[in-house]
Amino acid sequence: METAWSDEELAFQGEVRAFLDEALTPELRAVGQNMTSVYADPKVSLAWQRILHARGWVAPAWPVEYGGCGWSAARRAIFATELSAAGAPTLSPMGLGMCGPVLIGHGTAAQKARFLPRMLSGEDFWCQGYSEPGSGSDLASLRMSARADGDDLICNGHKIWTTHANAANWIFCLVRTSDEAIRQRGITFILIDMTTRGVEVKPIISLSGEHIQNEVFFTDVRVPRANVVGAVGEGWTVAKYLMQFERGGGSSAPGFKTRLARIRAMTAGLEGFSARLADAAIAIDALEAVELRVMASLSAGEAPGAESSMLKTVGTELSQHLTELALEAAGAYGAAFQPHVVHAGGATPGFIPPNDGEAVGPPAAWTAAPKYFNDRAGSIYAGTNEIQRNIMAKAILGL
Repeated sequence: METAWSDEELAFQGEVRAFLDEALTPELRAVGQNMTSVYADPKVSLAWQRILHARGWVAPAWPVEYGGCGWSAARRAIFATELSAAGAPTLSPMGLGMCGPVLIGHGTAAQKARFLPRMLSGEDFWCQGYSEPGSGSDLASLRMSARADGDDLICNGHKIWTTHANAANWIFCLVRTSDEAIRQRGITFILIDMTTRGVEVKPIISLSGEHIQNEVFFTDVRVPRANVVGAVGEGWTVAKYLMQFERGGGSSAPGFKTRLARIRAMTAGLEGFSARLADAAIAIDALEAVELRVMASLSAGEAPGAESSMLKTVGTELSQHLTELALEAAGAYGAAFQPHVVHAGGATPGFIPPNDGEAVGPPAAWTAAPKYFNDRAGSIYAGTNEIQRNIMAKAILGL
């Protein structure tokens, strides 16, 4: 197996580094280095997305004909590594990483022409309407309804844990268009304009203090039937396709390496950390090898398949382990609540920063506690890790 970059790939690496040196402002770097959520604040995320879009690098995995880069697995890995090393903030995945691939794979020509360019530019900012108060990991039990009325569907229901619904102007939803003996049938995948009358968003404040999650209520919301992706009643097939991209197909390992380096710097000279950090480094390298293999499959036009469940499980549990190591390394400094010096995924309602704006402890310790609390959800969102193990047992082991 060839593990060294080719001359062409090394030249591309140099091109990426030169671009990041010029395009990443100190403010953007500060956000990327001090993020406490998997999501950057929408204002920052969109500012960085516009810069990448102007360079033509906003969608590395998308085919060229839809405005993407069409890069090989190697180029995508190099790009992800350099972004992390440079301290770039993350982009919101709901449009570019989830709904976009679904429209490319299942959307009509009209839907692709309408939505994909605005998704790339950031003119449309998306959120995901899957979970409901009684339907989380058991998503097939969802009850949000959509009844036909001429050329429209009338939607009524309640979605929850909807990331950045307070900032989004579009949401992709799973709704029930009929009741069937098999619950996975009768579900439809639909795109809804968040400015439509009858859509109401209410905030949920996280353990880490910030406003990222929301409840979304739909009361007689009229949606054109043209916004249905795939066939009416067959949204479960579309949703499964999307969840493969939500759970796997990206690059977590480069970010984990950056986080591990910060922990290593914090623990220099402390006893008992070396072996544990070495174990974490080995786990990250193993994850990276699988991510590269999945990237190669995606580059060849394949979907991630059941490996996406493995990547989601290993990735979120490894991320949680890193937050535990960081919190332990931060020691007493981890107890300080100081959202004014970190960059959360949203505002922190009710927090009044100190007049001098100063922080307690070394910079590497600032993010330890809020990142720890935010990451508790990692093994729950996108389908709990228990569900992912069931998927792997069935699809891979045949159990």
